[in-house]
Amino acid sequence: MRPHRLLTLILACSMLGPAFSPAAAGETPIRVATFNLEDVRTSDLKNPDHPRLKRAAEIIQRIRPNVILLNEIAYDTPEGPDVEAGSQPGQNARHFVERFLSVPQAPGLKPITYNAFMARPNTGFPSGHDLDHSGAVVNTYPPPEGANDDGSPARQTDEGRAFGGDAWGFGTFPGQYAMALLVDPRLTFERDRVRTFRLFPWSYMPGALRPIVPETGEPWYGEDVADRMRLSSKSHWDVPVRLPDGQVVHFLCAHPTPPAFDGPEGRNKRRNHDEIRFWADYIEDAGYIIDDAGKPGGLAPEQHFVILGDLNADPDEGSSLYNPIGRLLLASKRVARAPAPVSEVEIEGLDPDDTSRFRLRVDYVLPSQTLRPIRSGVWRHAPSGGEFPSDHFPVWADLGVPANGAP
Repeated sequence: MRPHRLLTLILACSMLGPAFSPAAAGETPIRVATFNLEDVRTSDLKNPDHPRLKRAAEIIQRIRPNVILLNEIAYDTPEGPDVEAGSQPGQNARHFVERFLSVPQAPGLKPITYNAFMARPNTGFPSGHDLDHSGAVVNTYPPPEGANDDGSPARQTDEGRAFGGDAWGFGTFPGQYAMALLVDPRLTFERDRVRTFRLFPWSYMPGALRPIVPETGEPWYGEDVADRMRLSSKSHWDVPVRLPDGQVVHFLCAHPTPPAFDGPEGRNKRRNHDEIRFWADYIEDAGYIIDDAGKPGGLAPEQHFVILGDLNADPDEGSSLYNPIGRLLLASKRVARAPAPVSEVEIEGLDPDDTSRFRLRVDYVLPSQTLRPIRSGVWRHAPSGGEFPSDHFPVWADLGVPANGAP
């Protein structure tokens, strides 16, 4: 048997939940997913009986992706709450795998394990500036309340929102709403090639839609902060992952700020647009881009990639500015043409392609045109343990990776 056919069988046989459509000859199939868990905190992950996390883990065990991006899982940092002194930061994704995914969460389900990647976000880290124009600089966060009895996150407080309004990215404590990328152990992170763009200045983007004060026409971010204001509300990551046959796929991960919760200056709407635009420019190898290590440029031509995450914008409705999903990503010649993932489970008030309970398509798995979309879906099946654990539904896609593609 040819090596790529054997690999196809190994990966395909490992998948449960959505039926897997085999890849064509000469392709390696991978299942890729994204799931916004809704504000998972370090304190939640310390409780292996946490009801909401057990339900989230059950869903992932049913979908069984080879690669999954988790949005809104806190980055455990010494500056944040519930983190033991001297502990290594960025371990919450590993804890989720070990305490929840590695334990069967329903009869007949098999445990699943992953290797994890996390990196420091902008959310909840003080800027030292009055970014929200409240008249005060808030650098101290109030201790967050614990989860509700059902495991749902506590409501935000006015004090927490005031702190988040002056952070580089909104968060009521350092590390809130971060990201984690999990990969099947048979796949390998190319860690020495990972690129992050957490520090990328918004002002570096040509033609950026930076906000202005409506009454005066002056820049919203004054001279003291204009060249330091970061584009990413969380971060942008390019994480190369090597498949067992040697092919490399770049997972482009982000979670732009929602285009809401601002004033007439539209600072969140504008930031959301430009955070999404960043990937459209990155896959075209735009020269203005520079990563956190000082390396310039975007993604080289013909590289395999998947744009992944909660992008907080719908191409057909909602409050996003100038439709960045439709105009910039779905229209890109470098993104594969494929139907929008839909759910087989009908929920009153939701369109088939809505990926959130707030009636919008905001979560995406967008492969490059070098990959072949095979099948995709929006997972709305309730877990056996009770109600759906998040205000978002996972999106998954089976993709065929050609054996002769560029690494």
